[in-house]
Amino acid sequence: MTGLHLSLLPDTGTLLHSFGPWVLVGIAVMIFIESGVLFPFLPGDSLLVTAAILAGALGIAPWQIVLVGVPAAILGDQVGYLLGRRVGRRLFKDDARVLRTDRLEEAEQFFARYGGFSLVLGRFVPIVRTYVPLAAGTAAMRYRRFLLWNVVGATLWVVGMTTVGVLLGGIPFVANNIDVLMIVVVVVSLLPIAIGALRRMRAGKAAQSVAGADLVVPMADHAGDPTIESAAR
Repeated sequence: MTGLHLSLLPDTGTLLHSFGPWVLVGIAVMIFIESGVLFPFLPGDSLLVTAAILAGALGIAPWQIVLVGVPAAILGDQVGYLLGRRVGRRLFKDDARVLRTDRLEEAEQFFARYGGFSLVLGRFVPIVRTYVPLAAGTAAMRYRRFLLWNVVGATLWVVGMTTVGVLLGGIPFVANNIDVLMIVVVVVSLLPIAIGALRRMRAGKAAQSVAGADLVVPMADHAGDPTIESAAR
């Protein structure tokens, strides 16, 4: 799930100002798309944090961000769950740019490890939050259970990110360096993905080393065996 370059992320401050009087609608649409329409490269975390920091300049209040953000996040995950439940893995291909099979498989492993709580944890990890609802759907998670965890995860995420923005907005340095802050937010959010990828790489190398050792040992055990030497000739 890596491969996201920071230069591809839009300037969230400029994006929010471009919405004009429709800024709350824009926030809701962006969150909905990132959560459930299989377009995982939108800046959900930084969007909420920046919106809270710039709330005064945008003519909105933090509670309004929460009011539109929570339902949008819930509905987005609902779409992802239904796609996973009804369409399943048929949407995904090994060589696809977005709907890659390996991304779904990683989300399925994440879901298998944490169960319903993955819908809460996954909210705070970019890209992962888009695929976990799909994994819940392909795993045929009971809808009522999914809905409960979905509501909890969406609420904690939107309220949490908005609160972070409100707190940071009171710091003059932050208000004057929002772009730098957003890069930090994205990098920190992507750390779990990077760490997981490194662990998988190390595990793969370790498995290859063990397999290589298993091939060498039997040959060493038969060194000097005339049958082996004859076959080699």
